[in-house]
Amino acid sequence: MENNTRSSSSLPLAGRVAIVTGATRGMGRAIAIHLHSVGARVTINYVSSSSKAELLVSELNDSSQPKSAIAVRADVSDPEQINNLFDQTEQEFGSKVHILVNCAGVLDPKYPTIAETTLEDFENTFTINTRGSFLCCKEAAKRVVRGGGGRIIIMSTSMVGGLSPGYGVYAASKAAVETMVKVLAKELKGSGITANCVAPGPVETEMFFAGKSDELVKTLAAACPMGRIGEPKDISEIVGFLAGDGGEWINGQVIRANGGFVI
Repeated sequence: MENNTRSSSSLPLAGRVAIVTGATRGMGRAIAIHLHSVGARVTINYVSSSSKAELLVSELNDSSQPKSAIAVRADVSDPEQINNLFDQTEQEFGSKVHILVNCAGVLDPKYPTIAETTLEDFENTFTINTRGSFLCCKEAAKRVVRGGGGRIIIMSTSMVGGLSPGYGVYAASKAAVETMVKVLAKELKGSGITANCVAPGPVETEMFFAGKSDELVKTLAAACPMGRIGEPKDISEIVGFLAGDGGEWINGQVIRANGGFVI
């Protein structure tokens, strides 16, 4: 299997293979498209949106020969399915994985207080957000390319710092992830693999808009020093930088990407 760890400036991720979980919508989709645009071959992970995944793969492969994108179904909370996600990626591309970006996540659109959160909703949030991130980190730590170019990037949220009412369980599920990734970066000493979190603030995605009134969205935009809600490309370009050679010296960090909304 090939291991190209240095690439040209025009396509900085050429020769590298990336897995993006939760890649059929929102930030995950934007990240997958961006990584592909800078040269990476990409596995589009999904759990239920097979038609969206296949459509995106078709669009990405339209301008490239041989194929540079595949779709693989996997529930991030299932260890066997995560193992298979890596297996299929390696088999299809004939290469070890260089980059793992975990975007799969859930947010309760009811925005309940902690007192009003059901045990079922609590367990679902931690199963996807925390257990899922753990299993992705666990598998990636064993299988991502060593010796340079290996990247583990896990999505968190600026609400870990914002601590707004209604986000208690969601923020807690991501706070655990941030702690785990910081420890993982130290455990990977000598491997050449970096591990970081990207923690967006409000971003224009389906998950963000769910359960929010137009008035609240305007209020949140006005509260940001940049005067707007973030766009998926704001986040995808940060992930792209971390995934490339230029991001090598950033390790064990949480990047609060929110336009100054939450410090």
